[in-house]
Amino acid sequence: MQSMSGVPITGSGRREGVSATVGRRGRGLLAAAMLAALAAPAPAQAATAAKVSTGAARQVSYASATLTGSVNPKGSECSYYFQYGPTKAYGGQTAIASAGSGTHSVSVSLPVTGLQPLTVYHYRLVAVNAAGASIGGDRRLLTSKVPLSLQILTAPDPVLFGGTITVQGTLSGTGNGGREVVLQASQFPFTAGFQGMAVNPELTSATGTFSFTVPGLSTVTQFRVLTSTNPPVLSPVALENVAVRVASHVARARRAHFARIYGTVTPAEDGMQVAILRIEHGHGVLVGGTTLRRRNATSSSFSRVVRVHAGVYRVLVRVTSGAQISNYGSPLLIR
Repeated sequence: MQSMSGVPITGSGRREGVSATVGRRGRGLLAAAMLAALAAPAPAQAATAAKVSTGAARQVSYASATLTGSVNPKGSECSYYFQYGPTKAYGGQTAIASAGSGTHSVSVSLPVTGLQPLTVYHYRLVAVNAAGASIGGDRRLLTSKVPLSLQILTAPDPVLFGGTITVQGTLSGTGNGGREVVLQASQFPFTAGFQGMAVNPELTSATGTFSFTVPGLSTVTQFRVLTSTNPPVLSPVALENVAVRVASHVARARRAHFARIYGTVTPAEDGMQVAILRIEHGHGVLVGGTTLRRRNATSSSFSRVVRVHAGVYRVLVRVTSGAQISNYGSPLLIR
């Protein structure tokens, strides 16, 4: 049998031709498949969960702590935070931070604040990457007590020579109620140091407050309060100023438009300056002056005639001894 082209076709020839054609096409498809396989990206591997370990709490105080731990991100971008609270239900959470995307464990830490003193807190570390959340074991910390501290103030300040003052204050911290506190003083020139005073110790109230009454104060004095604990807790020093007492008066002089300003100063401050001021628009204008003279062992006196106009006058006694401070007399009205 012949084909239309004159080429004989036999049964064996037909099979041989078809086989050759199929063989060439198969080899082409196989090569294309191999090239496609080489060019295709490798199939993605599933992410591995991070490995976490909750560490010890550091820098624990009465109100704060630093929570620590370790995180292995296992090659995926990883974040972490701590859960904390008074029970294993936690309820609190720190800020979120990054642990990177490495394959080795890294140390991590975050602060917590606003804690209550002498309280047990549970906490654990949580890490999150593409595989999900990994939770560390539960750990506990105990906050410390609030340390005791003292603050005081004196009133009034200044006080007139021989007057009474109050030294009051507050003992703060854990266990501040019902504590014994003692008042000490150091008088000018402060060379003898602090000494106990003839006032009884006080017990603090339930809220830590206390108050001492000091009568007859005559010298500028430093005060402090301390607890009877061992070691004692000391307050800062409070300075109480003592102003001289100025008794001033006005009397007519022999000449018109003149007046005699006179008075006494306690304690005795012989030689100190006295300024006589006319008050104008809230300010003192000097109209005359003199010095203190001895009156007796406990007081000095002054007297000066000055030209006056209707208005208000005051006497200023300038004291530089250090044991007391300067002071004004009462306003004097001249009509």
